[in-house]
Amino acid sequence: MMAEIEVICTDNIKPSSPTPDFLRKYQLSFLDQIAPPVFVPLVYFYPSDRKITNVERLNHLQKSLSKTLNRFYPLAGRVVDNLYVDCNDEGIPYVQAKANRKLSEVISDPIPGEMNKFLPYELDDVKNLCSAVQITQFSCGGLAVGLIISHKIADAFSYFLFANSWAAMAREEKDIPYPKFESAAIFPPRDVAGFKPSTGIVKEDIVTKIFTFSSSKISAIRDKYADTNGDNSLRPTRIEALSTYIWSRFISSTQEKHNPNKIYTVLHAVNLRTRLDPPLSEYYFGNISRLAIAIPSVEDREKEGYGVLNKVREAIHGINGNYLAKLQEGDKHLKFLKERAAQANKGDLVTLNFTSLCRFPLYEADFGWGRPVWVGSASFTYKNLVTFMDNKSGDGIEAWINLKKEDMVKFEADMELNAFLGSSPADKTFGFQNSEL
Repeated sequence: MMAEIEVICTDNIKPSSPTPDFLRKYQLSFLDQIAPPVFVPLVYFYPSDRKITNVERLNHLQKSLSKTLNRFYPLAGRVVDNLYVDCNDEGIPYVQAKANRKLSEVISDPIPGEMNKFLPYELDDVKNLCSAVQITQFSCGGLAVGLIISHKIADAFSYFLFANSWAAMAREEKDIPYPKFESAAIFPPRDVAGFKPSTGIVKEDIVTKIFTFSSSKISAIRDKYADTNGDNSLRPTRIEALSTYIWSRFISSTQEKHNPNKIYTVLHAVNLRTRLDPPLSEYYFGNISRLAIAIPSVEDREKEGYGVLNKVREAIHGINGNYLAKLQEGDKHLKFLKERAAQANKGDLVTLNFTSLCRFPLYEADFGWGRPVWVGSASFTYKNLVTFMDNKSGDGIEAWINLKKEDMVKFEADMELNAFLGSSPADKTFGFQNSEL
């Protein structure tokens, strides 16, 4: 059900103590420089709490956010010329709003495009901001915490590092790890003149839908691709199987005839922290991830995607020491990105992008009144983008899929796809009484 949102007030939340002068300039890394200028969003939904009023909850969120920004001081600064963050303590925009609906009405059958209403900015309206927050109160007393962080300074690992540090600070936890702002030393900044990080951002009609796969359906899809290597011991992971399956159904439903002039690619976001030598800790902040690019052949397509899984594995395996050494040099990778952007602009590329938030600490943001009853993403201005998220119980997966409107109509009509879909992503009760939601 659609919710109308009324903004009550806006503010800027600043670090509770000034950032010292020697930390004033935070250098962006090469990977930050080539990251798209969009916000990474999530919306955390919390039921009402009889033990604490919403006035108290809002004050608690603001104070703990201010304390957290002492550690994550770049988020309270402003990006300058795609080169560095001026850590000027200007603060992060903070919006308080009210919704005319109960929380249960919004999350029982969530509409991805509606999730954007719980965010303080459009996702492509980054300007020079690093982060922003919107807190929305529901008529039932529930709360939505919408947090956005610019992709120019953070990947998914960094997003959760901040979000869960904020929650831990709100719970007054001890020994909260400090982030490490050292990514520019690992991937030194480059002259990226001529490269447009905004390639892929589109204003055409993009539709986002949530496709939910239950654990039993995921198991069936994994079985479907279990023998792709002729070795049943190499059973695909949940993400390998789901991405292969979604790619095959996307190609089958939207690309009626194979075009020899087009390049069909499958992209998977890969965390580089564990692949560097020596490995980096999970507390390194920034964009320390890249895309593994698989290029399926005509034969792979004709076999309903069976060969895609192997190509994806090979691409991810290819992000090794040699790849990382070239990436740290930067120049060759930048040339490759410019060539791909040129192909994309000419329409020669048909790409499906996958990113997985499964196994991430999605539901650990407890600000002192319990974990969220649901966590949602939003509708992006990117076409052909798939984001995987664990459902609340952790046994199923929600696939948030962004496609052009005409492609989504064809994709949704795919009969084989529908045979594997489960119910709505959000349980209608979550174990609470509806009056509490």
